[in-house]
Amino acid sequence: MKRKKVNPVFFILEKEGEKRLNKKGFTLLEVLVALVILAVGLLATAKMEVTSVRGNFFSHYLMQGSIVAQDRLEFLDNLPYSSPLLAAGSHSDGTANIPGSGIVFNRLYRVTDNNPAGYKIINYTVTWNDGSNRNIVLSTIRSQ
Repeated sequence: MKRKKVNPVFFILEKEGEKRLNKKGFTLLEVLVALVILAVGLLATAKMEVTSVRGNFFSHYLMQGSIVAQDRLEFLDNLPYSSPLLAAGSHSDGTANIPGSGIVFNRLYRVTDNNPAGYKIINYTVTWNDGSNRNIVLSTIRSQ
């Protein structure tokens, strides 16, 4: 009998002149290793997908909060300089619910009056909670 090397790990014993069938295919161990590698890759992809979805929701809420703040800041900026809404101090501006978002945006603003210089600083803050407390602040200067 002669030994024929098929792969580095296994040897097949063959009788001289005997024709053996060519056994091509994968062993169970090779299949299991391939499945483990595939599973690790799929889990990594799934984690990236979850992170991407969270990032998209955060981006959406941030954009909605920015729109709310910008809209109200422009409203305050177009009021007469002596309007009671522009009196110095902190003012609550209620809440805003954006249809489809399911998030409540709390709005408040602070007016700082610089009487001798003749201008007011308006800081408009929008806060919300999407699992974490978030806020955005926009500012403008209003002159007489």
